[in-house]
Amino acid sequence: MPRTPRDVTDAELAVLRVLWDRGPASVRAIADDQTGRGSPAHAATVQKLLERLEGKGWVARDRAGPVQLFRATADRDDLIGRRLRGIAEELCEGSLTPLLSHLVQKERLTPADRKALRDLIDRLDDTPRRKRT
Repeated sequence: MPRTPRDVTDAELAVLRVLWDRGPASVRAIADDQTGRGSPAHAATVQKLLERLEGKGWVARDRAGPVQLFRATADRDDLIGRRLRGIAEELCEGSLTPLLSHLVQKERLTPADRKALRDLIDRLDDTPRRKRT
């Protein structure tokens, strides 16, 4: 599936994961974290990835301190939602129902997963809906 223009590459996703886990961080801290996760990263590479992510709107830069800090501007759920909508558009004519049905029926859900899914549906059912005019 081709990526949407604002989607992220695998390398960019690795940087976003660091920011989601750590919060705002410097280029050096992100590179060090990547090295600690088993994938050696050079600061120049991380800097370029951050610039691309900034251009796509996924990160913001704070230039106020002596060291620039980068922070994620969107959370993991935003990326998950974007990717799922893309899959639904491409494979299911925009409907999420076949995608969700497949995931629930074909994947082995733990009892905790099933409970979380039931709780979510119950919360959605309890949420007041806007009246259509």
